[in-house]
Amino acid sequence: MEFTASSIASLVGGIVEGDGQATVSTFAKIEEGHPGAISFLANPKYAHYIYSTKSSVVIVAKSFVAEAPIAATLIRVDDPYETIARLLEFVKEATTKLPEGREEPSYVAQDVELPQGAYIGAFAYVGAGAKLGKNVKIYPQVYIGENCEIGADTIVYPGVKIYQGGKIGSRCILHSGAVIGADGFGFAPQPDGSYNKIPQMGIVEIADDVEIGANTTIDRAMMGATKIHQGVKLDNLVQIAHNVEVGQNTAMAAQVGIAGSAKIGKGCQFAGQVGIAGHITVADGAQIGAQSGIPNSVKDASKPLLGSPGIPAMQFARQVAMLRRLGDLFDRVDSIEKSLQKEKK
Repeated sequence: MEFTASSIASLVGGIVEGDGQATVSTFAKIEEGHPGAISFLANPKYAHYIYSTKSSVVIVAKSFVAEAPIAATLIRVDDPYETIARLLEFVKEATTKLPEGREEPSYVAQDVELPQGAYIGAFAYVGAGAKLGKNVKIYPQVYIGENCEIGADTIVYPGVKIYQGGKIGSRCILHSGAVIGADGFGFAPQPDGSYNKIPQMGIVEIADDVEIGANTTIDRAMMGATKIHQGVKLDNLVQIAHNVEVGQNTAMAAQVGIAGSAKIGKGCQFAGQVGIAGHITVADGAQIGAQSGIPNSVKDASKPLLGSPGIPAMQFARQVAMLRRLGDLFDRVDSIEKSLQKEKK
């Protein structure tokens, strides 16, 4: 597919600066641009590439000020990152045809009705009592247990396992290897040092418009439900323990771990390898930096947190700066002590 700069600007509500008839047929990072490609500039760290990029068209912010001549045609928009995301989605929808029908061999229980537009891939298993919404896409080697519910337009990629009773909303995306509804980590210590397993009798409830990364696990509740609310985005290798509740539009990067019964608020952002202790609450809008550990409830979300235990990011930065000087401080103290010892002699 080929588009002119003018047609793209009309689609995204942008302003063309340069040759409106410049054509593009693919996307490229600004530092790897080539003729016929469209790129974008959102991060100021990459601004120097705009003067050398070979891309035919570059999407920039309306506030961008050029410091030298630019060969590429510019499309000025309010938010370049959001705009390029919209363009990628537009092209994906225009060029991608999702599969339909049922492949063999696959198993679908007799009482399960396959709705309009559904796809069941080879070697998939759909258990008794399962309910599937319109246009559900179940890719090969997916396991869907008894009495599961999956909403309309949800995509379940190869190798996903959804244990019995799991409820998945509409327009969700579950990437390969995700496990929904495995037993929570519940064991009762015994006097002899052994552990008795505590039955996990609850379910997992995932609301609409949730995306779950590859090999992410969400454990079933001991009783009741582990809840993932609407619009949540989970990266690969995230662990959500039993009876956790994750608030609407919260996002978590890879290797985040949430311990049992923690309550995460709306609109939170967790960077990679954040750890949240069990039975605590995290306030709406909290921002927590990479590798931070949160042992206690977060009630004030006005400042980003860093470190373990997590403290305000600016305070953490000062502590790191002081630690870098700690060796010099010890050397100075050692020198002073030696001087004092000499004076005593």
